[in-house]
Amino acid sequence: MLIIYNISLKIYYLLALLISPFNNKAKQWIAGRKNIFEKIKNSNIEGSQNIWFHVSSLGEFEQGLPVIEKIKLKYPKHKIVLTFFSPSGYEIKKNSKIADFVFYLPNDSKKNAHKFIKIINPQIAFFVKYDFWYYYLKELKTNNIPTYIFSTIFRKKQSFFKWYGKWYKKMLGFFTHIFVQNEESINLLKSIGITNTTIAGDTRFDRVIEISENSKNLDLIDKFKNQKFTIVAGSTWQADEEILIKYINNQSENIKFIIAPHNINKQNIERITTSLNVDYSVHSKLKLEEVKHSKVLIIDNIGMLSSVYKYGEIAYIGGGFGAGIHNTLEAATYGMPVVFGTNYHKFKEAKDLIEQKAAFEIENFDDFNKIISKLFSNIDFLEKSSTNAKKYVHTHKGSTNLIIENIWLVKTNY
Repeated sequence: MLIIYNISLKIYYLLALLISPFNNKAKQWIAGRKNIFEKIKNSNIEGSQNIWFHVSSLGEFEQGLPVIEKIKLKYPKHKIVLTFFSPSGYEIKKNSKIADFVFYLPNDSKKNAHKFIKIINPQIAFFVKYDFWYYYLKELKTNNIPTYIFSTIFRKKQSFFKWYGKWYKKMLGFFTHIFVQNEESINLLKSIGITNTTIAGDTRFDRVIEISENSKNLDLIDKFKNQKFTIVAGSTWQADEEILIKYINNQSENIKFIIAPHNINKQNIERITTSLNVDYSVHSKLKLEEVKHSKVLIIDNIGMLSSVYKYGEIAYIGGGFGAGIHNTLEAATYGMPVVFGTNYHKFKEAKDLIEQKAAFEIENFDDFNKIISKLFSNIDFLEKSSTNAKKYVHTHKGSTNLIIENIWLVKTNY
């Protein structure tokens, strides 16, 4: 399995290299790792008391942020080292003040892991949700560095629990402690002999509550809303937008729409705007005197969405007709019923929200039309769904404190 693992890493690198001239994300992934160890050494990281956090991308960064913030408060003299696997996280957060050092994670190999751990010399290491890198985890274990993973969730279909999963199980054994989201994960891990576990829930609940409590007041968004019933559609893809646009172009209700596409490049924004038969505004070209008369507002930037949700009555979450839905909790924390497509079954919170009658699955335009009409016309139904959404989020807070408490109960080198 180790041979297969090494081959797969090389294939991944070669594929990224081959498509990098035509794919910006692959180009950033390759370029970001060029001379990576020289960049790390030049950062004056050596000699510091370092705490390492690794995340895959932007979503996992947001998930890990509450723990990073608590660690910084508890150990202000220590430096935070933050690594990303994906450009979509690194390029947005490379200048984040939450960390003292931000790098791409060098490609996993025995040589790179040894070199990286030797340079940063972390006193403790944290992985967020997933990204299991064999050589890094083994190197941390070899050096007796306490290593934790939190907000993770396990499913029966994963390689750890297959007949060929012995090697994958070995990676789990490198962790000092594993903080999972639910009891199913605990039971799955027990079935393969992993017992150094705790149910600590999902730190995203703490994060979205914190965001909602400190959300920005956006005057332009408020003027656009103009006290009208508003639907906020976040992280949408083309399949989502086709349903939304059809509804917008054909409905006569006094509803406004804010659409924040996942892809904000010029061509995609133009595709959306040319499909609309109603007055619209694009945020980057916003004219204050015109915005209140627009039916649709397109958000063509990254970073506003979590604050924009509070201006809506209903949220539509994109991705459900593709790889999977995006963050439902950012909307639910404001007490918004959420609507999304069919690909949500890997997301515990989405299934929970449906059970709580705070979220609604759609398969097509007709489903969307029916649920929006019901939520818009039936105020009792809307209020009940809204209350259920907010209650669900707030009853699941506290994961961060539970993790911190258990980390220090497990003996570390501090």
